[in-house]
Amino acid sequence: MTITPQTDGIRSGRLDRATLAENFDDFYPCFDDHEARVAADRCYFCYDAPCITACPTAIDIPLFIRQIQAGQPEAAAKTIFDQNILGGMCARVCPTENLCEGACVREIAEGQPVEIGRLQRYATDTLMAGNAHPYARAEPTGKRIAVVGAGPAGLACAHRLAMKGHDVVIFEAREKPGGLNEYGIAAYKAANGIAQAEVDWLMRIGGITLQTGLSLGREITLERLRGDFDAVFLGIGLGGVNALSAPGEEKAGVRPAVEFIAELRQAEDLAALPIGRHVVVIGGGMTAVDAAVQSKLLGAEHVTMVYRRGREAMAASDHELDHAATAGVKIVTHAMPVAIHGNGAVREIEFAYTRQGETGLEPTGETFRLKADQVFKAIGQTLDGLPDGLEAARGKIATDVIGRTAIPGVWAGGDCAVGEDLTVVAVAQGRDAAEDIHASLTA
Repeated sequence: MTITPQTDGIRSGRLDRATLAENFDDFYPCFDDHEARVAADRCYFCYDAPCITACPTAIDIPLFIRQIQAGQPEAAAKTIFDQNILGGMCARVCPTENLCEGACVREIAEGQPVEIGRLQRYATDTLMAGNAHPYARAEPTGKRIAVVGAGPAGLACAHRLAMKGHDVVIFEAREKPGGLNEYGIAAYKAANGIAQAEVDWLMRIGGITLQTGLSLGREITLERLRGDFDAVFLGIGLGGVNALSAPGEEKAGVRPAVEFIAELRQAEDLAALPIGRHVVVIGGGMTAVDAAVQSKLLGAEHVTMVYRRGREAMAASDHELDHAATAGVKIVTHAMPVAIHGNGAVREIEFAYTRQGETGLEPTGETFRLKADQVFKAIGQTLDGLPDGLEAARGKIATDVIGRTAIPGVWAGGDCAVGEDLTVVAVAQGRDAAEDIHASLTA
């Protein structure tokens, strides 16, 4: 391994290409056939399986694991895709330790759950590697639906509607489909182009037209879509980023973590990607972890995650936080940024220690500084404008339990709608909205 001598400031080439390729290789290798059978044998095949209840898409987990045990991974994949058409990426990015594996009987009894996520990946990867698509379209209905946003919610909605025989047009603001799966997930979790490969596989259903570079509120309007289509589904995500509200936030070297992750995911040459020597990531969620770990993998010497509350309040799972610590990321809790120092560019960031007071979080009066030539903000995203006529709830588009908005004929799901900001939740919301759209159009 060749390491370029470290210097302060943001620069590229801190690690050689061979080391970067190793660092960003698939972090969770797939099971081979024998390993999958052995892992499947650990399942108790519970009758009233708590893992199913814990899965937002309600996959019949004992069934697909039994199918793997029987040597039928393609059948297992079909069981998964029936409920979660993006089961391949979800197997890689779902916080399974908090969902299905966290509810597993073996986890509760032994502290070692069945490796449901890796088994799901084994099955879905096996099926997607073949040429066949396991779903066929129903007879054409003559109905046209607009889906705005080609993220997990929009893709899941489009696939289910196409399968029902409807024609779907997806409008996507970016150059590529995939949403956060393509632009917002750590590269080592989505290695070898899996996000785009899964989209290409999903599109084999037919009946879906993708139009990129078109953003709601600019090139297209909700009013126009309602006039041109029989129904509209909004899966527009969260385009805004919360501010630190600390003096000096505008200094060079301070940027949203989501921008950094997207840039990294689209980089053709990681060695050309600039990274600081002293990196500070502010936040305690999955975006913060992904930015911090990948900074370390790019060659940053000192990486610190700082969160205003305690570890127990962090949105990232213990598994991910432990992974960050193992990767060399220092985690500091109970601290909030109060000022960013530097002459034009960030050089230090000042924090105040915090405590829970009678009226909420408050500074203790003690402060400290961290050296920083690069600061990533990962303190949450916001809805980038609410289309006219829609109602808001908790800063997102208000919907009922099946995705209906305040405007007749318009549904919404994914991160832009009320609910947890998880890929698997977005898939469930897109799928369920599609079922309700179909029912409404064919009643």
